Amino acid sequence: MLSSVFENLQTDAPDLGTLAACVVTALVLGLALAAIFCARGRASRSLASTIAVLPAMVCVVIALVNGNVGAGVAVAGAFSLVRFRSVPGSASDMGFVFLAMCVGLACGMGYLGVAGLTTVLVGGAYLALSFVGAPRGESSRRTLRITVPEDLDYTALFDDVFGEYANTSRLTCVKTANMGSLYKLRYELEMAPGASEREFIDALRCRNGNLEVSLSYGEEAGNEL
Repeated sequence: MLSSVFENLQTDAPDLGTLAACVVTALVLGLALAAIFCARGRASRSLASTIAVLPAMVCVVIALVNGNVGAGVAVAGAFSLVRFRSVPGSASDMGFVFLAMCVGLACGMGYLGVAGLTTVLVGGAYLALSFVGAPRGESSRRTLRITVPEDLDYTALFDDVFGEYANTSRLTCVKTANMGSLYKLRYELEMAPGASEREFIDALRCRNGNLEVSLSYGEEAGNEL
């Protein structure tokens, strides 16, 4: 019975040659968009890779549900769960969840050739992008978290330290802690070439009363204060 259902579904399957051409075109355009995004200088590898392959994944989904209202509603409901997962992830994590759901959708509808083609093309693009060097500026990007006492004016407290050890600095979040007796600050930094992180942290500790200082790497560093 299952085989007969698959046979009926396969009669309406997208033409693999046409789909392959569309997916390759979407990948090329996605790479162009990722390159434009990276030209801004503050792109992470995770987000750039997701931007590059996302058009191809959307292309596959649209090809599968085109004209099928029931499948379209099911896909919309399934992909809405990705946004509200309990554990936040990076852009690359979200992209892989999206890709896995695309492949599962194709298999569930009986389009096994489409599922295989999507896995090879989009998965191969992800694999190739994983070996590409990090975009400009990523290796020097840091997320800095500093805890300061409430009676300390943090507005310009660290400006001279940032000027010595960082090319750019931006305060992105302020949060009270310990019944309002402490402030937790989060900064996005681009470290200066050759700057010593140990000396940088020691200089910050001298300003915040030797309270907690944290220097994190990568895109995931900014998920939590």
